[in-house]
Amino acid sequence: MPLTRPRRGPLPSPHLRGEGQGEGLDVIAVNNFGYAWDFSFLWAYRGLILMGLGVTIAYTIGTILLGLIVGLITGLLRLSRNPLLTAPLIAYVEIFRCTPLLVQIVWFYYALPVVLGIDIPAHVAATLVLSLYTGAFYAEIIRGGVQSINKGQIEAGYALGLHKLLVFRLIVLKPALRAIFPSLVSQFVLLTLTTSIASAVSAYELTSVAKRIESDSFRSFEVYSVVTLMYLAISWMVMHVLNFISSRYLSYPVR
Repeated sequence: MPLTRPRRGPLPSPHLRGEGQGEGLDVIAVNNFGYAWDFSFLWAYRGLILMGLGVTIAYTIGTILLGLIVGLITGLLRLSRNPLLTAPLIAYVEIFRCTPLLVQIVWFYYALPVVLGIDIPAHVAATLVLSLYTGAFYAEIIRGGVQSINKGQIEAGYALGLHKLLVFRLIVLKPALRAIFPSLVSQFVLLTLTTSIASAVSAYELTSVAKRIESDSFRSFEVYSVVTLMYLAISWMVMHVLNFISSRYLSYPVR
């Protein structure tokens, strides 16, 4: 539903202003256009908003982890020289990077069940699409990071008698992650904001909750102002958690 235009004229009715819905929250202000800003009615929807916030955080964490797994596997396998292995991976990466996310999630929710003959719930379709979409970007970032490692360092590790897995973990993967981590953090934050696309298929999350409240109250500006602050808080939290992980596990000296 599109945003409603600011109303001119008298103040909204007491019902729309939310009088009696949460003492101490009657925040009403009238601007020069005659629109009465009133956030007090949101108190009646606090449970719904917090539940949507929790689901959005769950989407963020889940799709980050699944996307990293998909991206790591795809990025490493793309280093292979076998065209039979790399060709389908290249197709996957290019399809998901070069098509709109909205088209992808609509196709997975409406068309894929017809093709497979199975029912796919909205939250499953949203999680699957977000994970594959971000995994395609992670794959290219990880592949570029691994290719940036000097081959002389790898040969030095073998010369010291280190096992292949140890060489890969300490000499290849960890320095590569250290180099690409800022790019990954940017993608993580972008994914946090991209979870709102799940509302396009009626998957339950913060934006879909905002649409429901807006349709009930017709107070678009107040609803989406609060939701904007919540997305800002989630993004801030994600950045600080990832910065802590970087300083703890990816900083010099090697731990």
